[in-house]
Amino acid sequence: MIHAADVREWRNRDVVDSESHKIGVLEAVYVDTSTDEPAMATVRTGLPTRHRLVFVPLRDAIVGPDYLRVDHVRALVKRAPSIGTDDVLPAGQEEAIFKHYGLPYQPGAAGERQLARR
Repeated sequence: MIHAADVREWRNRDVVDSESHKIGVLEAVYVDTSTDEPAMATVRTGLPTRHRLVFVPLRDAIVGPDYLRVDHVRALVKRAPSIGTDDVLPAGQEEAIFKHYGLPYQPGAAGERQLARR
């Protein structure tokens, strides 16, 4: 289990896929607003002059000394919904991220967002 208290220490670690191929560098962690547990991460990918942040689920992720291993292959992550490095996740885009990975999406009863950046 990954603990929310450790989130600040993860930033700038390499993110690798389930086959140990580097995807990019961890930028931010988003928690599930209903549990306050880490749910998604943004990974900085692309060329130095054209970075973007792709989303990847943290379910079954493993934290190593210098990396975060996610349970998805690099090709799937690289095709995931993304935002610019200075952008914020629009509420309307949350569902598309979950759908990309085949995960159920459940907004709050009052329609509030499921993800919050930490």
